Formats: sequence, structure tokens, C-alpha cells
Amino acid sequence: SEAGGKGLFTKELDLALLEGDIEMAVHSAKDLPTILPAGIEIAGYLPRADVRDAWISPHAPHPLKLPPGSVVGTASLRRGAMVRRLRPDLKIALLRGNVETRLAKVAKGEAAATLLALAGLKRLGLEAAATSVLDVREFVPAAGQGAIAITTRAGDNATRAFLAPVLDAATGVALAAERWDALAR
Repeated sequence: SEAGGKGLFTKELDLALLEGDIEMAVHSAKDLPTILPAGIEIAGYLPRADVRDAWISPHAPHPLKLPPGSVVGTASLRRGAMVRRLRPDLKIALLRGNVETRLAKVAKGEAAATLLALAGLKRLGLEAAATSVLDVREFVPAAGQGAIAITTRAGDNATRAFLAPVLDAATGVALAAERWDALAR
């Protein structure tokens, strides 16, 4: 949260859209801020993948099985809070980097475990890195998790028409509800 918030991942692409350097930008929907910058809108979403979180640990198949006082690395406040809810004795440490970097840090022992989006692991062909897949009733997914969003300049009907054949209406309905719920809070 101190590193720039959700807009951190989208800022450069937003600028390129607004300046007309690109016609569309592709994002993990969970990384989009709830309120988009003026002049940018979500054109739609690709069909949604698995929304669950993956638990990665060489030490335990689940957070409940980690030794007391173990370190769980994550850059997600949500994931850290859910781990603490289950196991207040565990330490949460900031774990940054791309997926491969985070997996390597756990393998090197910089953290006893981490949590990552299962959809991201699958897209990278790294699903086997998951020690287990966490139940959504225990680890509630982030709004937009598992979905790929495509943003365009507001009113760019030509780009929207171009994208229409690949966009998924059901994912759009689900994400509209999730993003509205996040905005309403």
C-alpha cells in the first residue's frame, strides 16, 4: 500500500492510452483501481479463470500447519490479513517481485510460504508450484481476481467493436458487481 497503491501497475499504460500511443491496455483486473482516471474505461473482460489463491510452501500444506512464528511473505494486505485471522502467531513480511522471483525467494528460505493467484500461476505454466489451493470461504479472492481486463480511451467505439468478439459478458457482469461493491465500501 505504501508503494503507490493499485494505480501503480496501470499508471504508465493509462498515460499511453490518454496520449494516443496505444489503443488498449491489458491488465489483471484485480490490479485496476476502483475509480479509473478520467478518459479511461474498461472495454470488457476475457473469460474469467480460477479465482482462488494458491498456497506455496515447502514446509506445510496449509497455513494452519506452518510451525509457530513462521514468516509468510506477501505484498497483499488482503492475503496477509487472512493469514493473520487464521494464525495470529505467524509473521507477515513484504514479498515483492514477479511470480518467478517470489517463488525463488520462498525456495531460498526468505519466507516459509507465500500466496499467489492460482490463475496467474496457470497462465505462466507454474501451477505445479502450488502446494495447495485455498478454499474461497477461507481465503476470499480479491475483486477481479482471475480476470483479464481491457481498458480503452472513453468513447473509443472502434476499439470496443474490434474487441467485442473476445470479451465475455458473464465475466463483465460479475466484475461490475465486484467493482461496484468495492466502490460502495
